Amino acid sequence: MKERAYKFEEGEILVFDKPLHWTSFNLVKIIRNNLSRRMGIKRLKVGHAGTLDPLASGVMIICTGRCTKDIDQLQAGTKEYVATMRLGRTTPSFDAEHSVDHTYPTGHITRALVDETLKRFLGSIWQVPPVYSACKVEGRRAFDYARNGEEVELKAKELVIDEIEVLDFVSQQEAQQRGTKPELTLRVVCSKGTYIRALARDIGEALGSGAYLTALRRTRVGQYSLADCHIPVEQVEQWAKEVEIVRVESKE
Repeated sequence: MKERAYKFEEGEILVFDKPLHWTSFNLVKIIRNNLSRRMGIKRLKVGHAGTLDPLASGVMIICTGRCTKDIDQLQAGTKEYVATMRLGRTTPSFDAEHSVDHTYPTGHITRALVDETLKRFLGSIWQVPPVYSACKVEGRRAFDYARNGEEVELKAKELVIDEIEVLDFVSQQEAQQRGTKPELTLRVVCSKGTYIRALARDIGEALGSGAYLTALRRTRVGQYSLADCHIPVEQVEQWAKEVEIVRVESKE
């Protein structure tokens, strides 16, 4: 079946599976550059509907042309993630970007304790964003303060966790038998503004221990899921050369 024609200037919504270690800007840049080059224009209007950390992969919505006006609406959609967290340890960034700074006991953490603890995170909750985040404080990004060794106080924000499902739990005893570490893997459905890294921090504390994120994959944003990611990122350059494009005639 022949691929449809695209109207990038008029506006398109594209869904990509962002690779691990790529920044959100990397993805926007490669799409903008390749499409602008193909169309023979200086700069096609392109933006993304929601940042995804470099240490996370998964669904990213890219808007072109007039559809960039829909970014706020798309960002407001419910998100779904699969998150794996290492129990009994913490890092300053709440993920694997930084080295472990503290260790905690995990022998008391059972599946029953996990199930009971997670109930506290369902519904409307308040969450303090990570200091290593893009949250603005007095006009500066929080991570700028953190990287300069400056202290910064971030205010808690209200958000909603619709679903939390345990996909895998490795207790300390099981980890010793397998030669691994205690871990917890969750499927989380949440509102805009949720930091899964901060959720890992808070769950670790609620378990009477610590935790940090070791893997994160966004599987859905609003109505768009991984099943809608039809264009592999590594094929964007070739796709941009071959895709059928309908140009918008100037009204001037």
